[in-house]
Amino acid sequence: MNEPVRWVPYCGEAPGPEIWLSRWNLDPVLGAVLLLLALALWRVPVGRALTPQRLLSLRSAWALTVLLYVSPLCALSSAFFTVRVVHHIALVLAMAPLLAYGMEPWLRRLPAPLWTSTAIAAMVFWLWHAPAPYAAALSSDLTYWVMQLTLLASAMVFWLAVRRSTAPAAMGAILVTTVLMGLLGALITFAARPLYPPHFASTLSWGFSPLEDQQLAGIIMWAPGSIAYLAAAMWIGWRWMNAARARELRADAA
Repeated sequence: MNEPVRWVPYCGEAPGPEIWLSRWNLDPVLGAVLLLLALALWRVPVGRALTPQRLLSLRSAWALTVLLYVSPLCALSSAFFTVRVVHHIALVLAMAPLLAYGMEPWLRRLPAPLWTSTAIAAMVFWLWHAPAPYAAALSSDLTYWVMQLTLLASAMVFWLAVRRSTAPAAMGAILVTTVLMGLLGALITFAARPLYPPHFASTLSWGFSPLEDQQLAGIIMWAPGSIAYLAAAMWIGWRWMNAARARELRADAA
């Protein structure tokens, strides 16, 4: 008789409700990298390229990294597909734009065509939420970090492209991304059976079935994830209209 697969992802085995708050990730390699980054970010002088706003953005991304990969939230993402989805949404909708803004002066020569970047970011996000690649990422530390870094890098290039584009084009790309995020969330929500083997048993000690966990994850991707993109599009539109109104007032004054 074949033994059931025992999933041990990078963040460790899925914890139960009685121990998850004690499950901090003490990976020495990650800790050393974060320590070096902290020393750099809290000692670097502010200059023409690194403005106070950009430095704050980079420090915020560092703090978010600690929350996602060191705190017990990391272990909880081994138990719940829902938490993993929240983790990935935080990568593409919070960490990626923070890094894109903070590092923008050093990324000026990086090519970032808008629609190509939009397509790549969407394909990468869909790829890692397909059952087979997702299962592979939760059974290999190397594949896990490939998943994390490709999600982050593709989203960073997308947000760089958005920042470099005209307001109408940027809003169009964000709206396309919104639709694709919502479609993936809907497919996950309305699946008739659990799709992700690493979570077939990981939520049972919490009183959740794998299908309930999967449905909640899909709803979060479908609603809050899409709403966050829509909010970004609305903010760009608001700034665009304000700039146009200011130009009209200056023209009238002249």
